Amino acid sequence: MNYQEFFEQEIDKIKEEGRYRVFANVKRITGSFPKAIVQMNGISKEATLWCSNDYLGMGHNADVLEEMSRVILSSGSGAGGTRNISGTTPYHTLLEEELAKWHKCDSALVFTSGYVANETTLSTLASKIPECIVLSDALNHASMIEGISHSRARKFIFRHNDMDHLKSFLDQIPKYQPKIIAVESVYSMEGDVAPLDEILDLARKYQALTYVDEVHAVGMYGDDGAGKIHEMNLDGEFDLIQGTLGKAIGCIGGYIAGGKSIVDFVRSFSPGFIFTTALPPAITSGALKSIQILKNASDLRAVHQEAVTQTKQALSKAGLPFLDHYTHIIPFIIGDAAKCKEISKTLFQEFGIYVQPINYPTVPKGSERFRITPTPYHTKEDIDHLVKALSLLMKEL
Repeated sequence: MNYQEFFEQEIDKIKEEGRYRVFANVKRITGSFPKAIVQMNGISKEATLWCSNDYLGMGHNADVLEEMSRVILSSGSGAGGTRNISGTTPYHTLLEEELAKWHKCDSALVFTSGYVANETTLSTLASKIPECIVLSDALNHASMIEGISHSRARKFIFRHNDMDHLKSFLDQIPKYQPKIIAVESVYSMEGDVAPLDEILDLARKYQALTYVDEVHAVGMYGDDGAGKIHEMNLDGEFDLIQGTLGKAIGCIGGYIAGGKSIVDFVRSFSPGFIFTTALPPAITSGALKSIQILKNASDLRAVHQEAVTQTKQALSKAGLPFLDHYTHIIPFIIGDAAKCKEISKTLFQEFGIYVQPINYPTVPKGSERFRITPTPYHTKEDIDHLVKALSLLMKEL
């Protein structure tokens, strides 16, 4: 086999389809968010970010940065080992205690990323629990899909948020047989919310463990920002909550929170946790500080929701195509990979707006889109500028 030729042919295919990924260099500047210096297609200029996962701008929070600076100078740049071999610091322990309290759970466990938390937790549970079956929403994140796949457990994929379809699968499984229902609370590409109360009812009826990915909800919803589960008054009802430190919290890393025994089981049997270097102490201390701030940041969340509402109202008034599922994520549908890429390029070059195309396999072919994420720091002028630019380019293309 000519390996080089094979690689080049496969890359050429995705280039022809218009979905070859080109990474923009984005230099965020403290105090200027959501402005940044963006370098793309040989051009470097200031642009307004409209697709950042730093939903609340906590990656630039002065108190968080001060805490991280203090810890990096006192404890060094890295953890120095795995959690088992010299890599657990007081900052890791304090962060896990804070996460457990935040989610009203007994225990929490921190991973190097949200992807790793999902992949390794689901893989460990589904492979170690005898004869376990996993029931997974069709739009679950790739990390959840990979974890389920790697477990080699039997699985059922139910239509997105379709409880009747989920029930039809549950009816086929003996009640005594172990099973896990795995869903997200807020879905990143649709911006919609899972019917968590109905899922909980089915799990109780059919004796299933429940696993909820809250990565796009933590920091964002509920009176203390703990997520959709808290907002819906379902604290303590789900077996495992998975979250990230890399979106609203503004750092990097992932975690799970749940009962003491299930978290300890994952800690003790999960290769993705056991055999990887721990997060740097400055990261865990920064995440801890960010969570402590977010727990009392209802005013910030209110400003953020107002920016989301204003953006949706402006898009709607302009007759532009977007999905509104009453969350902070605004999927803006283009429906063509090449046009999605072209509009993104023109938005940057001519209007100083950076929004990344979302193409297959992240979303199905024919549903290519932008994922617009307003923040508390986008002004009315920013919103008007975005909508005018999109209106013009949608008419042209």
